[in-house]
Amino acid sequence: MLGIGAFKQRLPRPEEALPGRDTPLPLHNQHFVNGQPLRADFNGLQVLDVGLGCFWGAERKFWQLPGVVTTAVGYQGGVTPNPTYEEACSGLTGHTEVVRVVFDPAQVTLETVLRTFWENHDPTQGMRQGNDTGTQYRSVIYCHTQEQYDAALASRDAYQQQLTASGFGEITTEILFPAPPFYYAEDYHQQYLAKNPNGYCGIGGTGVSCPIGLDA
Repeated sequence: MLGIGAFKQRLPRPEEALPGRDTPLPLHNQHFVNGQPLRADFNGLQVLDVGLGCFWGAERKFWQLPGVVTTAVGYQGGVTPNPTYEEACSGLTGHTEVVRVVFDPAQVTLETVLRTFWENHDPTQGMRQGNDTGTQYRSVIYCHTQEQYDAALASRDAYQQQLTASGFGEITTEILFPAPPFYYAEDYHQQYLAKNPNGYCGIGGTGVSCPIGLDA
């Protein structure tokens, strides 16, 4: 899933970023797997945005998690409004590929969602994930509540201890609250691996267990 400009290893300055557009990209507002809306108010549910490499494989990890109501992929953490995939891959928007995870806290804990995030990629790689290189593949957690932010920081610190003991370096994951604007990706990216079962999936973990949410 390497795109144009995937060699980019630094975020663009605002004056370097592409201008984007005022109008969101078209969106078929229905999850291809479970029929739930991709965009809604989600009252009574929690929303967490995470980036862990190519969003094709990352999204599947979360829609398969019991208690997750819906998922969507998009671009976040950059400057350019409503970017296209090609623009995000150019390295000139500042965005990373993210999964919006909407979950029912009565059915799955925030800690379990965070553990799924940590264990399904290598968060020590900076502006890359595996063979996918560029700012759009950086690791992020974008939080919508203070509780999520505090839990994300605690989970990072707990996982760092396990990674260090296993010989890995420092976690480079960007953790922010409040979450920056989320821009839905093009329709063909949504639930991509359900639409294309033999499609590319670059997601792989470190093999190190994250010691949170294990009793959930």
